[in-house]
Amino acid sequence: MKFPVFSLDQDPGSNFGELLKRVGLSPFADYANVSQLDIPHATTCVAVRCAGGVVMAGDRRATSGNLISHRSMEKVVQADDFSGVAIAGAAGPAMEMVKLFQLQIEHYEKVEGQPLSLEGKANQLSMFVRNNLPAAMQGLMVVPIFAGYDAHIEQGRLWDYDATGGRYEEFDFVATGSGQLHASTVLRVSWRRDISVQEAIELVSRALWEASDADSATGGPDVLRGIYPVVASITKDGFSRVPDSELASIYSTITTGVQQR
Repeated sequence: MKFPVFSLDQDPGSNFGELLKRVGLSPFADYANVSQLDIPHATTCVAVRCAGGVVMAGDRRATSGNLISHRSMEKVVQADDFSGVAIAGAAGPAMEMVKLFQLQIEHYEKVEGQPLSLEGKANQLSMFVRNNLPAAMQGLMVVPIFAGYDAHIEQGRLWDYDATGGRYEEFDFVATGSGQLHASTVLRVSWRRDISVQEAIELVSRALWEASDADSATGGPDVLRGIYPVVASITKDGFSRVPDSELASIYSTITTGVQQR
């Protein structure tokens, strides 16, 4: 493949999405008759700020209409060493968007010779969501959550988005997807500003439990198959996924508490 050369007024610089457009490889296009297709959809994701960083979580179920299309989809994805993305919406475009976002971060660092700021990453993800708007208008909506650890202020930060690419920084917690009402209620009742990372892990686990109990599109822990939600913390030490063995213990405690009501 011939290496593309651009004039000064057409040079996309460190913008990977714009580079794809200039060489005719943009993945964002109009879709026709998608309403006639059973598109797998990711469901509930949550994120909370805590002392020392942020914690993100997402259930593992993807649905096509009233059917379960996937039981082990991973909706919380590491973007780079100190940030992550949680996705809800049409599964195919969402995963494609995350992969392009990861490439955008790498592309920027190689072109500019320095890492993109956390807020800059949030802005770049906003661009990808906005570029997906034509597809969103036809049913392929993607609504992510972006979170990470900002080394400049030594705190965790998180953002949610709307279908037009609008981004909104949240200073406590956020939930998205079909079970967001139930999950956010749990978070609202129990979240506090000085919550520790471990307490935040237990809180988001409980939020997804309650969401799965009230929303059929949200998957709960599947002990039989050994499938648990994806939960990750992002602190000054970087992105760290909580092992399933620890989640099994947390959900065992939650189950015991529910049985004793």
